[in-house]
Amino acid sequence: MTVIESATVVNKPIEQVYTYLADLNNHQQLMPDNIYNWTSTADEATFTIQNMAKLSIKVASRIENKEVTAVPSEEAPFDIEMKWTVEDNGDGTTTARHILLADLNMMMKMLASGPLQKLVDHQTARLTEILK
Repeated sequence: MTVIESATVVNKPIEQVYTYLADLNNHQQLMPDNIYNWTSTADEATFTIQNMAKLSIKVASRIENKEVTAVPSEEAPFDIEMKWTVEDNGDGTTTARHILLADLNMMMKMLASGPLQKLVDHQTARLTEILK
């Protein structure tokens, strides 16, 4: 399993960060420009990645003020799990960590690792910008 992750410190209390991440409607704001045809509810999202594929994800689990995990709701090119964890830093800030677990063969790992890392880095940076 390939693990790709990125973390950021958000200047908001853990409850605010968790509430934002727990609703998939908010995740459109975290996506880069090559994501389009976005439709979502609080629990599911469908979108297209330019020049790649259409994906549908759903929330598999929520642990209040700890983590939100999403998985594909339809067949995906490879098994993937997208997880956000939040941790209270004790000073009114929250560490948010975005973790992608992907079952990639060697060829897919060479092709997809870079773009997936850019995606999680972009999403954590956008989270920090949005929740200033």
